[in-house]
Amino acid sequence: MARTNDPDVFLLAALADPTRLEILRELAGSSEVCACDFTSCCDVSQPTVSHHLKVLREAGAVVSERRGTWVFYRIAPNLQERLAAIAASIMPGGLVPLASLRRASRPAPLATSPRPPGP
Repeated sequence: MARTNDPDVFLLAALADPTRLEILRELAGSSEVCACDFTSCCDVSQPTVSHHLKVLREAGAVVSERRGTWVFYRIAPNLQERLAAIAASIMPGGLVPLASLRRASRPAPLATSPRPPGP
């Protein structure tokens, strides 16, 4: 496969790793997380966490802020819009709202016909 500079490809590749996806899930549950706190949720060493955070930061999935010796991470403010735009570009007609999928997955009520009178 040829190399690309497409930021969407970099983002999707960053999100495809299980550890990085777990980091994003951890971030989704709070406003920000210190880099040192990811080792317990992801079950990897601190250098490995730092590598994954760097990949996510370079892909634009997270933003960071240094406070003294600590670095705090949060999900990039535009991540949801970027992911929605990627999905819309590959889904004919755009995304289907989740509520309509729930309605469509429910079985239709059975039609009841009047029973003929019994003996």
